[in-house]
Amino acid sequence: MCVLNLDSPLCLLRFNEFGIDGGPAAKSLRPKYIRFTKHVTSYLGLQVPKLEIKHLVVAAIAMKGMGGILFIFGSSFGAYLLVLHLAFFSPILYDFYNYDVDKPEFLQLFVKFTQNLALFGALLFFLGMKNSMPKRSKKKGLKPKTA
Repeated sequence: MCVLNLDSPLCLLRFNEFGIDGGPAAKSLRPKYIRFTKHVTSYLGLQVPKLEIKHLVVAAIAMKGMGGILFIFGSSFGAYLLVLHLAFFSPILYDFYNYDVDKPEFLQLFVKFTQNLALFGALLFFLGMKNSMPKRSKKKGLKPKTA
């Protein structure tokens, strides 16, 4: 999805110039993160800790990269990393709540947010199914003795 949409703030193509300050990904993420922290503080009354934006970009890369690779091999840990990535970064990246319904940005961001919400649900379904399956026992059964 990111390769097709070059305007996405955390697009893989923008990670090429990470540099000291986090590069273009950090520059496009900074205002969204500031607005997100203001919303959380004003509506929930929670104080969001101050974080370096470049650390958020590195965390996004690591969680999505490692989570995706581990998830491909059927790991629950990879699915948990992807769930955390979607839960933390989706409201920040796709901040449709900052736009009026009449604006075209609202619809684009809302569609991407709901797609991530669907992926979040699919990962929860995967984790539920994986945890509900009985574990295989490697013990061999006793063979009956013949007389």
